Amino acid sequence: MKRLYVERINEMFIPEPLIRDQGKNAAEALYTNREMEELCRFVEQTFFKVFRNRDYRWANDLTVKTAFLSLLYNDILFIMDSEKELGRRFADLTMIIRPDMRKYRLLDILIEFKYVSLSDAGLSGEVARKLSSSEVAELPEVKSAMGEAETQVKTYSKTLTARYSDLRLKSFVVTALGFDRIYWREVKNIN
Repeated sequence: MKRLYVERINEMFIPEPLIRDQGKNAAEALYTNREMEELCRFVEQTFFKVFRNRDYRWANDLTVKTAFLSLLYNDILFIMDSEKELGRRFADLTMIIRPDMRKYRLLDILIEFKYVSLSDAGLSGEVARKLSSSEVAELPEVKSAMGEAETQVKTYSKTLTARYSDLRLKSFVVTALGFDRIYWREVKNIN
């Protein structure tokens, strides 16, 4: 049922099959080569373009996670968990390689998502879109969100590596600045 639901979301937001395939390729680049940049740019340039000003009213971390999850969802290769309980806290997204798929060159993935509203950052969408990645990273609200997410990911990765002995875990923090920019970074796992 989840797989059919995710496919319907993708078709609704990205009706063009060739563009949907680009999203699938970007997702695959993440879990095979830990290349997050292509996936973030795809969400920023394709998925977020669907949202309108009135959608900002309900935007939050979950909105960002849903965009990424709809592209990353693959229950054939992974045990997918949204809000996985890890030590009395909940990780936004874990993708643990299924035991029968461990023979393939895949990566276990942990992602924590954050959302910073344009109003909190004191910016318009037009200004946000013109910022370089380094300028987005230096915004106090983005820095704060990234720091909080990184602290969470370090805790979650310790719990995951203690729970699963053979993880090839790669962890990321992703922060959306409105529906205009995405800033991300890989977090080195502490074992």
